[in-house]
Amino acid sequence: MTFTRFVAVDWTGATGERHAAIAVAECAAGTAAPAIVRPGHRWSRGEVGAWLADLSATGERVLIGFDFCFGLPFADGGAFFPAAAGSPPDARALWAEVERVATAERHDGANSYVAHRRSYFWLGAADGPRDARARLRVVERRWQAMRDARGRSLGAPSSAFVLLGAAQCGKASLSGMRLLARTPVPVWPMDPVPARGPLIVEIYCRAFVAAAVARLSEPERIGKVTDRARLSRLLAALGSEPAGVPERFSDHVGDALISAAGMRRAAGDPAKWQPRGLDTVHATEGWTFGIV
Repeated sequence: MTFTRFVAVDWTGATGERHAAIAVAECAAGTAAPAIVRPGHRWSRGEVGAWLADLSATGERVLIGFDFCFGLPFADGGAFFPAAAGSPPDARALWAEVERVATAERHDGANSYVAHRRSYFWLGAADGPRDARARLRVVERRWQAMRDARGRSLGAPSSAFVLLGAAQCGKASLSGMRLLARTPVPVWPMDPVPARGPLIVEIYCRAFVAAAVARLSEPERIGKVTDRARLSRLLAALGSEPAGVPERFSDHVGDALISAAGMRRAAGDPAKWQPRGLDTVHATEGWTFGIV
């Protein structure tokens, strides 16, 4: 796939309007260094959505990655919410349901949706054993298998049904689904890849860090990227020039910069667009771009 620009968004589902945890990075095709869009700015989710709409209006061939789950587990139980009445049949219907139920919440919150489907989410010990509700999508089970094969050096996948803990991704995913429900931009793999214009994909920042580390001549941990020297090594491994950043920065900045460069490298690999198992879940669970 050929794109002229690559944009990575490190997302959050935290309460409130503006968040230091949202970072947006972009890079052009080729080897140019990725850069942070509006450095130091505290983005709101609404601003990101508006920026995305403006970008869409240009018609530019941009690949845009968001770091949240575009779907919930479906394949394991034949439904997002097994045995529930009116369980959405696919991801687009799920996004529409989240947006409809949570439409009155400010700042793209989705707490009312959790309440709507409360028995499927895990919010703490009062809900019983965590593992009973911590369902995983096919792509997350694929990542789990890769992690086991590599001696657990990769980060553990997190279930979008788990809404407690530092590693939880459920709140970010539900808030992100509200954005997906409204955007006119095609979303892979739920939609066909358009011949022109922008395209949105789901990303997992840690996967691009792992891809970069795997190309280094010297072993290195897979973890947060918060210093310039390490960022430069990882960007070089992804075929990118070094980014102009301070000596120290937040892990959100590091994730966004690495992801933009990682998306650029992955986009030209046909295997990344046709991972094994995608055909059975493309309309329901979706897939994390870059994981094969």
